[in-house]
Amino acid sequence: MDRNKSIGGSDVLKIMRGDWHQLWLEKKGLAEQDDLSKVFPVQLGIATEDFNIEWFAKDMGVNITYKQSQYSKITPGGIPLRATLDAEFELDGQRNILECKHTYDNNTLGNQVQNYMPQLQLYMYVAGLKHIYFSNIFGNRRYEYCKVSYDEDYLNNMMMHVKEFWGLIESNTEPPQSVHVPSITIDHIELDDMVARCADGDNMFLDQAHQYIETIEAHAMHETAKKTLKAMVANNEREVYSKPLSIKRSKNGALRFTINKDGATE
Repeated sequence: MDRNKSIGGSDVLKIMRGDWHQLWLEKKGLAEQDDLSKVFPVQLGIATEDFNIEWFAKDMGVNITYKQSQYSKITPGGIPLRATLDAEFELDGQRNILECKHTYDNNTLGNQVQNYMPQLQLYMYVAGLKHIYFSNIFGNRRYEYCKVSYDEDYLNNMMMHVKEFWGLIESNTEPPQSVHVPSITIDHIELDDMVARCADGDNMFLDQAHQYIETIEAHAMHETAKKTLKAMVANNEREVYSKPLSIKRSKNGALRFTINKDGATE
């Protein structure tokens, strides 16, 4: 399928970022696509893609069946979609798809999932699958992957913007330089079969969170004092005591602290 006459994975990323104008010019044949041949991060990702795929296959214990598979689909509204999948593999007798990225060392898998969710959801929709594996190399020393589930609500929300953009293509209406596209939450989308939850409205959680934060320094000081006091008890001493605190050695050699003020022990 002609990429200038369809919407692909990199296109939905631009649409959801609001970069409509340049994409519109490219789709109308009025501007050349960006030359990425000298963009180092892009070329590095291309160069390491096969390694990424093979490392994922080794880690998962699966065999890769296809690479660079091409899929296409026409939406009920007549929008032509396409997907180029990095790899396919079988797991438990089921067909699975894989998308690979190479990013910078200090990036996180969470950021990668957030940034590429439009592409991942599009690929699942076009390929007709309920999940996709997302494999990432971070710099040259870290590797992580996760399973991302298909979410129809996210897909429908995204496709509203894709439909609006495609309408500008069909009507030959040039979009403004930038378009505001509201972000879509992904908390409800399952990653490795688990969701996220924002607890900003949970008073009990927030109360305990503040207590946890406020007592970190005191806890650290407590542990340091405890370690130092233990080191001050000689091996031949059964007890070291003072008015505020006593330290006794049990028969098994463990040191027991007693706060003399109220008899509490630790």
